[in-house]
Amino acid sequence: MSLTHSPAVVPGAHPAAAKPQKVLACQLCQQRKVKCDRKFPCTNCVRSKAQCVPATLLPRQRRRRFPERELLARIRHYEAVLQQHNIGFEPLHPPTNPAAAHAASGGGGGGSGNPDSEAEDDGEDSPDLADSVIKNAWDRTFRDQFLHSTNHHLLFGSPGGKVDLSTLHPEQAKIFRLWQLYLDNVNPLLKVTHTPTLQSRIVDAFADLSTLDPPLEALLFSIYCISVLSLADEQCRALFGSPRHEVLSGYQFACRQALVNCNALGSSDHDCLVAMFLYLISIRPDTDPRCLSSMLAVPIRIAQRLGYHSESYNAQCPPLEAEMRRRLWWSLVVFDNRICEMLNYKIASLAPTWDCRLPLNLNDFELVPDAKHVPPVHDKPTEAFYIVLRSEVSDFVRHCSFHLDFIDPMLTTVANAINAANGTGPLETQALLDLQKRIEEKSLALCDPENPLHFMTIWSTRGYLARNLLLEHCARQMRSTTTGPRSTAPTPPPQQQQTEPTAGLAYALEMLDCDTKLMMSPLTRGYHWHMHFHFPFVAYTYIVQHLRRKRQAAADLDPAAVEAIVSRAWDAMSDNYEARPMENEKFVGSPFFVLFTRLVMQAWEAGEASRPEGTPVPRIVLRLRRLMELVGEGSGVGVGGGGVLCDEPPHVAVMVDAAGPSPMPNVMGPIGEAAGGQPFVAAGGYPDSMQEDGGMDFTGMGMGHFWPTMDWGMMQRRRW
Repeated sequence: MSLTHSPAVVPGAHPAAAKPQKVLACQLCQQRKVKCDRKFPCTNCVRSKAQCVPATLLPRQRRRRFPERELLARIRHYEAVLQQHNIGFEPLHPPTNPAAAHAASGGGGGGSGNPDSEAEDDGEDSPDLADSVIKNAWDRTFRDQFLHSTNHHLLFGSPGGKVDLSTLHPEQAKIFRLWQLYLDNVNPLLKVTHTPTLQSRIVDAFADLSTLDPPLEALLFSIYCISVLSLADEQCRALFGSPRHEVLSGYQFACRQALVNCNALGSSDHDCLVAMFLYLISIRPDTDPRCLSSMLAVPIRIAQRLGYHSESYNAQCPPLEAEMRRRLWWSLVVFDNRICEMLNYKIASLAPTWDCRLPLNLNDFELVPDAKHVPPVHDKPTEAFYIVLRSEVSDFVRHCSFHLDFIDPMLTTVANAINAANGTGPLETQALLDLQKRIEEKSLALCDPENPLHFMTIWSTRGYLARNLLLEHCARQMRSTTTGPRSTAPTPPPQQQQTEPTAGLAYALEMLDCDTKLMMSPLTRGYHWHMHFHFPFVAYTYIVQHLRRKRQAAADLDPAAVEAIVSRAWDAMSDNYEARPMENEKFVGSPFFVLFTRLVMQAWEAGEASRPEGTPVPRIVLRLRRLMELVGEGSGVGVGGGGVLCDEPPHVAVMVDAAGPSPMPNVMGPIGEAAGGQPFVAAGGYPDSMQEDGGMDFTGMGMGHFWPTMDWGMMQRRRW
């Protein structure tokens, strides 16, 4: 008696195979295309003495969907281009849920497919499909609701009419010149573009500028902008025959229109995000930092939406794309942190709340678009060495309490937990010193001082480390003299206690020395656009405070030692003042000039009684006196520093502590590009504190008053 085959009892068969129609024939009968009697073994297999295997026991081969997926991706791309240019078209898919439609089409059909295989295919597409569904839903919602209207006027304004951007590009020879300026002056300090791939795209674009891809066109105009920014005015006149501000404003207008054309606010394109970042850097010298901070929040929020801040997102990208995402994120955060230092520190994004990895020490040519693996990282300097060290120090700072206390003290708990997990000790000073030593020995020692980028890396890194050591020193001094729950400060080691009185001064002097070397060297002339953004006002403020205290305490110290310290400090300030071209129209007559002059003159006059006879007047004092004499007749400023320099009172915040109100300058940055390029602003209102009756007298300010580059309004609310 033969055994009738029942699919329900075949070992290993899928439950779905219980349906009779699923098993039509054994494998051999299907291959031979003969009728099978569906017995096990079947008659044909018995006759041919072959093994009878039911066909349903073999998994179906997965359906190849890659050509379809590629085709759909290209169609979506072309539809997006048509949408960006407001061209009407009939979309391929109706505005329904593609996932549901796909599930419905795959759920029926008796023996047409394998349910397991279909589920696996759908699972592969689900992340991209979900993003596409959400994006298309928002696109259709606002496109249908407002037709051709967009939201770009909220940030970029309303254009006067349709602008043909192809006519705003410079001549081809000038495009190459601007591109070379970008490679020489800008790219080494930012590294947000991949030179090998971008250069080939730019060369291809010269064939027809009228057909440029909108994101690439926006990127090109942003490169024009920042390249012109890196030029001196006389260089720009020689190249374009016009003043720099006129050329720059023209390219900035074109860049804004290009950003609108590529849907900058809603785009997910990397080139578009880079273009917005470079554009914001180009407008920085002439933009109120309050406005710039708000605009900078846009690319940061876009980057967060795209997952640039999250390593889990970056790790899913190819090596080249992942590295460019990391570089752009760190550049955005560092730039934002500097803007917040000038304005409102508590909104800075340099915090331990994200986990984007540091950029890798690699040359651009080592990052190949089709590579599957990351190339070996170098220990020696590369093209990216500057941004690697800058990001490394910034990564350390974002976990330090002296930095986080002014962003959000609650984040200090997070940083302490991370530091404990990493085995970092509680003494931030020692940890900073260890970081400084490690960078000096393992990184800066390998640099060639004759190389412009290496020279810039050496002295800017040293200056940045000295600045953070100074800020940590001031924070610890302030905590040690503060009552309340924040009064507990870690006890420094014995060797540090012995040098504590002069440690802060040493850090401030090192800041000035590093900045002076950078400004004086012919190797860094192409980088001045970047150095103007980092005026060492912190160091000046601390030094004049220290000079006043040293003079007052001269009776308790060795007069010769005091005089040596004082002379060294005045020489450092004089050298730096002469190295920076601050005596221009933007600086002289500005509120910052008043503040800067008062700080220096009060420090000099404070030690006049105890100064040895015949002491030469510092060069910085002589030059400031001469400037005050030149402008004093029309503005009321005399040689002694009395009166006001300008009609409008400067923006000075008043900080209140136990000793009573004291006018406290919001030392965020000076006016004028040569002196830092930012207006002098503060959060504390606009009192007439520059008048003689109000006074701007810093002689009564102690260490508790001095805390540079922070939000004084927040300090006042917390009574720090």
